[in-house]
Amino acid sequence: STFLISCRKSKGKPNGKKPAPEEKKLYLEPEYTKSRITDFEFKELVMLPREIDLNEWLASNTTTFFHHINLQYSTISEFCTGESCQTMAVCNTQYYWYDERGKKIKCTAPQYVDFVMSSVQKLVTDEDVFPTKYGKEFPNSFESLVKKICKYLFHVLAHIYSSHFKETLALELHGHLNTLYTHFILFIREFNLVDPKETTIMDDLTEVLCSSSGSSSNGSGNGSSNSAGAQNHVKER
Repeated sequence: STFLISCRKSKGKPNGKKPAPEEKKLYLEPEYTKSRITDFEFKELVMLPREIDLNEWLASNTTTFFHHINLQYSTISEFCTGESCQTMAVCNTQYYWYDERGKKIKCTAPQYVDFVMSSVQKLVTDEDVFPTKYGKEFPNSFESLVKKICKYLFHVLAHIYSSHFKETLALELHGHLNTLYTHFILFIREFNLVDPKETTIMDDLTEVLCSSSGSSSNGSGNGSSNSAGAQNHVKER
């Protein structure tokens, strides 16, 4: 039950269709960023409750986020095709998939998302990794596996925003997406589950959505690291 992947990202134009000129980011428009399905204080919701084991809390939330992000992606999956999304791109950053041997796999966005979802599905249903039976211990590698899962789930959310926000708007599901993104970002910040360099690419959105959700963005990787974050080479193990 090893998490099979490592990930590399590089700054540059995605292959395939010529990139459009720098477009105005529709998801940053105030009329859309205001949309939520609840005004709940997510900062309180993500905090570890007293008398709950940390690993249990991480397992429960990670599994829930996996199911919700998978569901959110499924709403636009018919628009995310090998033709429309020839690479797994988020803004000007392209993500690559690597197998357990470190072999680079050239894949489209839907293939990449499928790699993410099938790998995570395998992990969260593995009793040796995400135990549900009384007396079963979490593996020593559990937190590092949760960190990897959250990183890849972030890539999927970011791709929905950068490539499929128009479709999300047309389906009137942007309130759901904003709510899910806010909850997820505050959760990964609360437990330092994703390197801030990894999430820099969506800092503009995070700033808008999470600043009004009881979370200060100071010290969370915002600021001058944009180009460094985009060029950062990330490889697991």
